[in-house]
Amino acid sequence: MLKNPHKSAKKTLLTGVISTTQKGAGYIDDADPNKDSIYFEPGTLNTAMNGDTVEFTVNTKIIRGEKTRVGTVTRIIERSKQMFVGTVSSATNSDGFIATADDKKLYVPINILAGQKLKIKKNDKVYLRLQPWTDSSANPEGDVIRVLGQKGVNNVEMEAIVLECGFEVGFPKAVLKDAQTIETNKVITKEEIAKRRNMSGVTTFTIDPFDAKDFDDAISFRRISSKALGNGGEMNSDQNEPRIGVSDQRPQASGGHYPSHSGELYEIGIHIADVSHYVREKTALDKEAIKRGCSVYLVDRTIPMLPEVLSNDVCSLNPHEDKLTFSAIFTIDDKAKIHSRWFGRTMINSTHRFTYEDAQATIDGRPPIHHTETDTSGFRDDLVILNNLAKIMRKKNAAMGAIEFEKDEIKFRLDQNGKPLGVYAKKRLDVHKLVEEYMLLANREVAKFIFDSIKKKGRKDTGSLYRIHDVPDKEKIKDLQIFVKLMGYDLRAKDGVVTAKDINHLLDQIEGTAHESLIRTATVRSMQKAVYSTNNIGHFGLAFPFYTHFTSPIRRYPDVLVHRTLSRHLNNEPFGNNEVVALQKMAESSTAREIDAAHAERDSIKLKQVEYMSEHIGGIYTGTISGVAKWGVYVEENETKCEGVIPVAKLGDDYFNFNEKTYSMVGEKSGKKYTLGDKVKFKVISADLDKRQSEFGLVN
Repeated sequence: MLKNPHKSAKKTLLTGVISTTQKGAGYIDDADPNKDSIYFEPGTLNTAMNGDTVEFTVNTKIIRGEKTRVGTVTRIIERSKQMFVGTVSSATNSDGFIATADDKKLYVPINILAGQKLKIKKNDKVYLRLQPWTDSSANPEGDVIRVLGQKGVNNVEMEAIVLECGFEVGFPKAVLKDAQTIETNKVITKEEIAKRRNMSGVTTFTIDPFDAKDFDDAISFRRISSKALGNGGEMNSDQNEPRIGVSDQRPQASGGHYPSHSGELYEIGIHIADVSHYVREKTALDKEAIKRGCSVYLVDRTIPMLPEVLSNDVCSLNPHEDKLTFSAIFTIDDKAKIHSRWFGRTMINSTHRFTYEDAQATIDGRPPIHHTETDTSGFRDDLVILNNLAKIMRKKNAAMGAIEFEKDEIKFRLDQNGKPLGVYAKKRLDVHKLVEEYMLLANREVAKFIFDSIKKKGRKDTGSLYRIHDVPDKEKIKDLQIFVKLMGYDLRAKDGVVTAKDINHLLDQIEGTAHESLIRTATVRSMQKAVYSTNNIGHFGLAFPFYTHFTSPIRRYPDVLVHRTLSRHLNNEPFGNNEVVALQKMAESSTAREIDAAHAERDSIKLKQVEYMSEHIGGIYTGTISGVAKWGVYVEENETKCEGVIPVAKLGDDYFNFNEKTYSMVGEKSGKKYTLGDKVKFKVISADLDKRQSEFGLVN
């Protein structure tokens, strides 16, 4: 975006954040959505790199017969990045080496100083810090911080992805010292237990992937009698009534009390690891968690936000161990209506650790898949009730307009060296949706409670962190309308304005069709990105007026912040203006780190998909055209979801033109047309691990 224009003696100088290409060109988006981006030709960047904030001038020029606004960078205001991963290639001269950055948007090689050449050899991956670069006629110079090892080795490539996205694999000594101190003193004292609602005698279980090591959420369940409810529909106090916590009845819209309930009533607790009890503000541990923002999940490993003694032990809700938790506990009837809610600190003892597959098997009345020594049949009734209630809640959310963006998860079968032996799409089970619904419930109700707490104090909407999702951009919705219409479907929208129910109407049309995956992906891309903010505007995709992230503090720093702010609201503690400003800055940094983590996760998947295809050169598969560009057609293999490109020159004995309006390639002579969603048969021609791209060829 352009900002801060000011006049110089000769020309108007503008500032903006520049995006660069591998060929040394660049562009900056105009603040006016009706204007095209400003284009920077190769040779006009003046050492600007991708993401830099720059000062520049603008002129007009005829390019390919069209009048185009072109820019010239006059000054670098702020560098976005100075650390790069690169692959060492041949020497620039007898005194040094050069490295090609993994970040393809760095359009020049990096010179490695001669004094460091003994540390490295050709084809090594290295982690570099760029020295100040001011001369665009010379390559930048870099200092080698770490030699990762030879390219192509799984551990080297995975560490390269992590570093390139701005994360670290290990932890600083001060952070490990903090974590070790906590681990040494992890015994829960009687004084701490006395402050909390003791839920250790209630049936409680975790449900997680088979290979999970950190368990940050658990669900408790017990049947209760309507006699246990007071006149206002609120749980009566019991012997474990907490000293810190709030119970909140949920009256009907009329404002009266709930009538007596003749059906079943259940107490359902969503218990979350009390990370904020252990990770205290301003410690080295807390500062590192802020820096990381979240855990990173690659195809073969996790880069945790917290050291493993915390994430896998002290904070993790491991079975048959007393654990400190922050909980949202609800009284719910058999129609999934909430009668009361309670928030506060608790202690639990997880009765059983379920995998998703074993929980589903238990619901279905089948033996456990993972051969657990515990007989899980005793949990079946509880799980079935929880599942039925989750389905009702899911139906209610859909009626309000919640968008169903289900997508299969890509998983790999790897050998001991990380080589992919197979790729498959992991299907979502009912039990995945069960867990999701109760986490949504807790996140929504916590956000609503905090918002109401702020409102009661007469303050503005501050003192909390929300997960917000804005309405879609009108121009993107117009483009999506055109796209789906070409494929025979209807998106109800007027002048780019769309509702969540309109999106669901489209998704209902495509369910079970050959175009389902493609249109779902296109629809997701037309949406705004969900972000963190202290300003609540609601969540469009979930159709929730209030939403936050409360349920994953082991792997997301915003959840730790929400725990802290919730605790302060429970204790009626005020928030200073400086604290609110700091909270918003952390919201922005957490959003940025989440984006970086998503890039790392996608890069690791893409790498393994291309690596898998490299072992199947010549193989013939069926796929779906997933993208069309002027340089070729992208095809996604139906089973493994591996994607590759068929270059336009290899589409056949014809000259093919790219039709941007119809998202298709059309042959001039034959009229042959390749468009999004078409089924094709293809052969794997090549797989380039450096570019993370496979090339396919058509098979008639």
